[in-house]
Amino acid sequence: MGKKIGFIGCGVMGKSIMGGIIGSGIAAPGDITASDVFIPGLEAAKAELGIHVTTDNKEVVKNSDVIFLVVKPYILKEAIASVKDCITPDKLFISIAAGQTLEILKGYFGEGVKTIRVMPNTPAQVTAGMTGVCHNELVTEEDMEYAMELLNAFGKAEQVPEHLLDAVTGISGSGPAYVFLFIEALADGGVLEGLPRDQAYTFAAQTVYGSAKMVLDTGKHPGVLKDAVCSPAGTTIAAVAALERNNFRNAVIEAVHACAERSREMGK
Repeated sequence: MGKKIGFIGCGVMGKSIMGGIIGSGIAAPGDITASDVFIPGLEAAKAELGIHVTTDNKEVVKNSDVIFLVVKPYILKEAIASVKDCITPDKLFISIAAGQTLEILKGYFGEGVKTIRVMPNTPAQVTAGMTGVCHNELVTEEDMEYAMELLNAFGKAEQVPEHLLDAVTGISGSGPAYVFLFIEALADGGVLEGLPRDQAYTFAAQTVYGSAKMVLDTGKHPGVLKDAVCSPAGTTIAAVAALERNNFRNAVIEAVHACAERSREMGK
C-alpha cells in the first residue's frame, strides 16, 4: 500500500509538485489531499488532478504520511500551529518556505518532528524543476529515499548541507527569473535587428533550452562549449567581448549573491 501525501497550500507550486508525483506514478490522485483557504484554487486542483481537497489543515495531516508545507514564509508559523495537536512521530514534513531554517522549523513544530527543507523552482510546472534538499537528524535513510523520489518526479533534486541552501536559492530557486530576463533581452536584440517579436522569443527560448541541454547531456564544462562556438575573429567572440565589456558575468554573480544574502536575512 502506497503512502498518503498531503499538501498544506494548493497554489501554483503545490499543483506543480502534485502533477509531477501523479504523472510519475508514485502516487494516485486518490492518495493526495490538499488544503487551502482559496476555494476556487482547490476546486481547480480537484478538477484538474482528481485529488481530495479540504479547507482543514488538520484533515491533511491526519490523512497523510508525508506532508508538503507549500506556503509563504510569513504564513508558515500559523500553518504549523494549526496542526500541532495532530502530529505524530511517524509523519514526515517537507517545507518549501524560503529562509526558514530547520532550527526555525523546530521552533514552530517543537521536538520530535521529522523535517525536510527544500528549495524548488517554478520550472517544476513543466516537470523540469531543480530542487535543493536538506533534512534534520530525525529523518531516516528510508525517509530520504522516498522524499527524493517525490522531489525528482517534477525535475531534478540534489541534497546539500543546509548552509548551502541559500546559495541554491540564489542559483536555482530564483534563477528562472534571471533566465527569463535574459531570454527577453536576447529577443529584444533580435527585434532590434528586424525579427518579428514572436519569432524572436522562439529563437531566444529554444537557444537557451538547447544550450542548457548540451551542458547537462554532454557533461562538458560550459567554458569548453562556449569556446567551441567562438571562431577566431568571428561573430560570436565579438558578441562575447561586448558582454564582457558590460560586466555580464559579474552582474550574474552579484545577482546570485544578493539573492542568497536576502535568503539568509529571512532566516534570522
